[in-house]
Amino acid sequence: MATTAGSTKVRLRQVWFQVHKWIGLTLAIPIILICLTGSALVWHDWVDEALNPQRVVAETPGQPAQFYADAAREALAPGETLLSLTWPDGEGPVMATAAQPGPQEGRRPVRTLLWLHPASGDVLDRGNNNEGAVRVMHVLHGSLMIPEWGRPIVGWIGVAMLVSSLSGLWLWWPFKGGFTRGLRWKRMPTTSGNLHHQGGFWILIPLAILSFTGAWISFPAFFGQFESGPGGPPRGGPRGGGEPAEQVFMAPDAVLQAAQPLGRGELRSIAWPTAPDAQWSVTYVDGSTRSEVKIADADGAVTPPEPPKPETTARLMRRIHDGTDMGLLWQIVVFLGGLIPATLAVTGVMMWLRGRRVKGSVRAAFAAERERAVS
Repeated sequence: MATTAGSTKVRLRQVWFQVHKWIGLTLAIPIILICLTGSALVWHDWVDEALNPQRVVAETPGQPAQFYADAAREALAPGETLLSLTWPDGEGPVMATAAQPGPQEGRRPVRTLLWLHPASGDVLDRGNNNEGAVRVMHVLHGSLMIPEWGRPIVGWIGVAMLVSSLSGLWLWWPFKGGFTRGLRWKRMPTTSGNLHHQGGFWILIPLAILSFTGAWISFPAFFGQFESGPGGPPRGGPRGGGEPAEQVFMAPDAVLQAAQPLGRGELRSIAWPTAPDAQWSVTYVDGSTRSEVKIADADGAVTPPEPPKPETTARLMRRIHDGTDMGLLWQIVVFLGGLIPATLAVTGVMMWLRGRRVKGSVRAAFAAERERAVS
């Protein structure tokens, strides 16, 4: 009876080993890309500043909104229309967003971005929302830069990584002995093997969480049926869609003055009216809570911000996945949750290559022995 149970355990271990091995081998490159970009994006603001030092300014904006709007319009190309102004959290430039001319159906709208000096209004940098290293990392992480099918592919890779992490626990667990036996460093004859075993164990739970939340983000239609809170994307921030209104009647400073009595927290952005609603949108931030005051451009009627809604499960999954508003400790865990699995992918390939070399050497030795026996 004990022998049967032992042989069953061995067979199960062999099955999980094959699953674990081929997930790692076939998906090594995309896993490395997804994991490394995910680690970098935990600190996306710092990465963006490091790659674009020309945008770093140690001054706090103190000019009226109209001042920045005029400075932005002077720098816009013919046909571009100002859409919004975004203030930094503390020191830094004011960012202006403008719509580019021409039809943009069937693709993500391209917006011109201007970084304005907080004191002089001078243009520190110019770009668009579809370019830059941080944007490339976002696209790599979310879709591997594969049009249309990229997001579900990344989602299924997340499912595979979840299976890999769970099967890795089965393979890590010592075949003989207890839990503490598995914590020994020299369980394998190579450094890469020991790194794979120990790194895989310590990152197991964070990796499983990040893989699951990544799959949730990639398949919103499927997981939406399990949504516990109200649906829809999180509110707040300047709007990116809609055609700019052909004519506006209110000045941005007047809009801010009308919105201020109802604003909750610090001013973050003001968005110009877009067709067909023709309303200004002023966003305030109080900690992690955003509120939006709307002002009708035609008559100045003020719509107060909606009461804060319970956080949706989808939003919680995203915050867990990228570490937003989750505290420094979890952000470090998420960073390591990308860095260590990328290392596991590399060490896993190294272990497989070494195993092939060893098997090749053994086969060569047996062949040589047979030749000597025949001769």
